[in-house]
Amino acid sequence: MIEVKDLAFSYGKDKQALRGLNFTVEDGEIFGFLGPNGSGKSTTQKILTGILKGHKGKVWLFGQDISVMHTQEFFQKIGVLFEFPYLYANLSAVDNLKYFSSFYPKAQLRDVDELLEKLEFKKDFLKKPVSSYSKGMRQRVSMARALISNPKLLFLDEPTSGLDPSGAVLFRKIIEEERRKGTTVFLTTHNMLDADLLCDRVAFIANGEIAALDTPKNLKEQNSNQHVLITYLYQGKREEKTIGTSELEMGIPFLHDGIVSIHSQEPTLEDIFIRYTGRGLG
Repeated sequence: MIEVKDLAFSYGKDKQALRGLNFTVEDGEIFGFLGPNGSGKSTTQKILTGILKGHKGKVWLFGQDISVMHTQEFFQKIGVLFEFPYLYANLSAVDNLKYFSSFYPKAQLRDVDELLEKLEFKKDFLKKPVSSYSKGMRQRVSMARALISNPKLLFLDEPTSGLDPSGAVLFRKIIEEERRKGTTVFLTTHNMLDADLLCDRVAFIANGEIAALDTPKNLKEQNSNQHVLITYLYQGKREEKTIGTSELEMGIPFLHDGIVSIHSQEPTLEDIFIRYTGRGLG
């Protein structure tokens, strides 16, 4: 679906944003592109979506060189959720979506009302102007805008930003449903929980370079210290002990009356990101 080879981009003589990126995104994959502010992830997404031109290297989408495919047909195949909602503030959610729908063939479109209901948009605000919406409500309309055309390739930039926990769970469910339909998802985010729960693979980018690329599971296993923390009861007291996983092969190697819990000591994705890049996600 996406193939990137030696991708480089500069905003000026001394502003090198991308330094030879190489990666692929398979059909039907949720691919996480993670990095701190200024790392190059937004620049990459702008190039992939045809917003930013003048890059070096090669980028293929749908099997075609992106430099020659900025056509109406191309833009009708993709859906984009921008980090900052791009909506007409004086129009309602319904009117915004009807306007954006006008750029696509009717046979390709989803029903506006059904989509907003699926996104649990408040019915009382359907015909009120966007200027009266909370950030979470605007995010729902923006997601509806990205999905309205049944895109084959979906670009999501901070999709759960501004949402409460239940809203974030809903969005993750909808993203997984899109993947099951065969939609490919390119996800840029600071939210490591979203990446861990959703992504088949993740790429860590820092200073315009990819520092690591693998499945979340493999990255955590490869960077684990191979220890577990055991909480147990012994002679009426609650105790804790950390041991190597190899010691567990022959059973619990110490006296105990009962096991309360066993927790692996594998790092989080954010721990791994900092280990590879030396920078946090903020």
